[in-house]
Amino acid sequence: MYKYDPKSLKAEEFINHEEILASIEYAKANKSNRELIESIIERAKDCKGLTHREAALLLECDQQDLNEKMFGLAKEIKQKIYGNRIVMFAPLYLSNYCVNGCVYCPYHLKNKHIARKKLTQEEIKKEVIALQDMGHKRLALETGEDPINNPIEYVLESIKTIYGIKHKNGDIRRVNVNIAATTVENYRKLKEAGIGTYILFQETYNKANYELLHPTGPKHDYCYHTEAMDRAMEGGIDDVGIGVLFGLEMYRYDFVGLLMHAEHLEAAQGVGPHTISVPRICPADDIDTDDFSNAISDEIFHKIVAVIRIAVPYTGMIISTRESQKSREKVLELGVSQISGGSKTSVGGYAEPEPEEDNSAQFDVSDTRTLDQVVNWLLDGGFIPSFCTACYREGRTGDRFMSLAKTGQIANCCQPNALLTLNEYLDDYASEDTRKKGKALIERELENITNPKAKETCIKYLNAIDEGKRDFRF
Repeated sequence: MYKYDPKSLKAEEFINHEEILASIEYAKANKSNRELIESIIERAKDCKGLTHREAALLLECDQQDLNEKMFGLAKEIKQKIYGNRIVMFAPLYLSNYCVNGCVYCPYHLKNKHIARKKLTQEEIKKEVIALQDMGHKRLALETGEDPINNPIEYVLESIKTIYGIKHKNGDIRRVNVNIAATTVENYRKLKEAGIGTYILFQETYNKANYELLHPTGPKHDYCYHTEAMDRAMEGGIDDVGIGVLFGLEMYRYDFVGLLMHAEHLEAAQGVGPHTISVPRICPADDIDTDDFSNAISDEIFHKIVAVIRIAVPYTGMIISTRESQKSREKVLELGVSQISGGSKTSVGGYAEPEPEEDNSAQFDVSDTRTLDQVVNWLLDGGFIPSFCTACYREGRTGDRFMSLAKTGQIANCCQPNALLTLNEYLDDYASEDTRKKGKALIERELENITNPKAKETCIKYLNAIDEGKRDFRF
């Protein structure tokens, strides 16, 4: 039996199977212990987070009044640390060539139905210009694992191409990267290329099930995949993003494993995950969700989001267009701080619509609204759509970002930066209705900047943006 050791660099020690099962049993045994649950909720109000066992108990609780307290606390914590700012991004799929056999992904090697594509650098330029013309400033690069078609050199060249494109007032200021687990040397190359966050989903933390779900290809190696974030940090990448694909395994198991991974990064690397993503299994070419008996309901999904926010208060939480507008609306209140908008999950498709017969999408998009429609909707909800990339560009990453997030001081930078980047979007890309709503929101939100000097500077920068100048940041 392995001993649970969050400081260990061995996957089967920091994600320990017996400890996950024991945590689930602990939660089931105590789910009616009101005194214990109430004490955990009360202590979580200090925004110091919870252990994976404590979080498992909150997730298991079936007492409605206590669940409502949890939801209310999740909202309070999110507001305290991230306010009403919602960071906007879009995925850019470079290639869907892949040598793995993942049974839940249409990119798997044996799928002969899907169109295989790889963007040239010229095609990447066209896609990026189309994304810039929408108003995007932050991208998440995605590619299948294929050492011949998608070598690290291709990814690095693509990043250089993206950062080099200046079109009208458009530019991509932060490129996050979601590629397969790789070597320390390659992570160093990604760091040198100027990436923001390195993102890699575990899919599931159950090793036995993981190996069944990944029967062939390099991704079959559970330990190499699970230890990727430690190699990334060794390679100098400050910000990493983790996540599971809920529905592949019993949700309780992966929920606990996810939090144990966050605890490990905090203990072993001194910095927890910059982001946690919470995708759910959804339909795609060659993939039927009915084949996955562990798919979760909206009710459970929303509670997972709320308890993650309580347990890991400092982390950014990401939700994609896998989720419907209705589902995204609910989780924005409970903890999500980053969402995609106007997304395409195909290789290409931003510059020109992809013909149906050439479908290369990784999964079906549930929220098909344009970026402007999503921004408009956020404004109606009282949120600040933020296109900010200032922390990354000012060196507020890794432990520097975390120290600000954990103390709530990050708002002193993020609030004015969100308003500045929103104003850029409104002046350059927004529809008239969105522009009016956004300008009114900026006027209201200026009153929430309590530092007189910061407020004065923010107003000066806002006026300069209206005069045609760009890229101011705190």
